[in-house]
Amino acid sequence: MNLDDFSDLIERPDSGVRRDAEERRARLTVPAGALGRLDELGEWLSAAQQSVPVRPVENPRVVLFAGDHGVAELGVSGRPAGSTYELVRATLDGASPLAVLARRFSVPVRVVDAGLDCDPELLPEAVVRDRVRRGSGRIDVEDALTAEEAEAAVRLGMRIADEEADSGTDLVVLGDLSVGGTTAASTLIAALCGTDASVVTGRGGAGIDDLAWMRKCAAIRDALRRARPVLGDQVELLAAVGGADLAAITGFLLQSAVRRLPVILDGVVSAACALVAQRAAFRAPDRWLAGHAGGEPAQAKALDRMALTPLLDHGVTVGEGTGALLALPLVQAAAALAAELPERERRAPEEDAAEPAVR
Repeated sequence: MNLDDFSDLIERPDSGVRRDAEERRARLTVPAGALGRLDELGEWLSAAQQSVPVRPVENPRVVLFAGDHGVAELGVSGRPAGSTYELVRATLDGASPLAVLARRFSVPVRVVDAGLDCDPELLPEAVVRDRVRRGSGRIDVEDALTAEEAEAAVRLGMRIADEEADSGTDLVVLGDLSVGGTTAASTLIAALCGTDASVVTGRGGAGIDDLAWMRKCAAIRDALRRARPVLGDQVELLAAVGGADLAAITGFLLQSAVRRLPVILDGVVSAACALVAQRAAFRAPDRWLAGHAGGEPAQAKALDRMALTPLLDHGVTVGEGTGALLALPLVQAAAALAAELPERERRAPEEDAAEPAVR
């Protein structure tokens, strides 16, 4: 499987549509610049939809890819290794921060088990039926996936994107549920940005102490040695130091761009996958928004590399799609304003000529 094929499949949004959206904005009754970044969001969404005026965002959906990472056995996370199941269960039961917000915003949530390390019987069939493997390998000493598993995970993400586009979803809030996922994500970003482990190592969504941070930094450093020889092939890179959930997210992002389905990215995991996807198809980031700044240095480095500026910076570090979902009302507000604000009345040329000059 060669992800470089996506470069020919993904089209950049029509610049003419963006220009038409900017011209329409200039004719609105509210002065240009008065709405701040909401103007920019409205124009971005108009270009992504290929529509002027922009269509309202009426069918958004949260999509979460779940997986466990063997590197968590080293104590690099604030949660025990193999406990992602608990995060999934809390989300399904409506007890996680994201679930509470999704209920408040009336946004449906879809959880996809790409690589959880738990008995399938513990979760609904609709969640576990697509699992690629049970947990991902310890990336500091072994591959996260086999080549076949990596390809299967990428294709899983592509299929989920097609299902969402075909079902009428008009915007996706993308997130992950994982333990150890930030370590894999930080390794991918360090490898692709050519930087050292200490530059990208953060505290993770659950928060870790100094000793755990040092263990995490060491794990990323060791994983980087394994990542650098396979930088030329995105699927091999995901197999070596990614994981089933990260490979699936990468496939989802690429196919969403093919289907012109806008995506709001969450934290460092989705940012890492976006960076891998950008490596395969440089036009793909035109369809993505960075929902928030999650406080991870690796996320900041990845977003800077893709020239994506987070919509929010509220210090939300919980992950699980929460920060991206908080950005959704801003996008919906921008769409409503761009579509519904009236344009100034156009005066006939003779009226302008008849108006006396101001002395």
